[in-house]
Amino acid sequence: MRILTLLVLLFIGLNVHAETDTTPEVTITPQSDTLIEEYRSHGKLYMIKITPKYGAPYYLIDDRGDGKFARQDNLDSGLRVPQWIIKTF
Repeated sequence: MRILTLLVLLFIGLNVHAETDTTPEVTITPQSDTLIEEYRSHGKLYMIKITPKYGAPYYLIDDRGDGKFARQDNLDSGLRVPQWIIKTF
């Protein structure tokens, strides 16, 4: 009985670990003049990185999860934390 209980608990633990995997799935599609990388999490497309042959790469990001992508030239959020020195010791 104890062995059966331990096996059930082990099986449940393995299933919980498999469902909480947060590693994104990346699909890379090379074309003649661009490289397209699609990033998915749990099967849902959330970001596309487009790297043209000439020029800087840019991103199409679905912020809200509604399937509407907005272009961003980089992944910088624009948040700048002040780094003033108030007093040194």
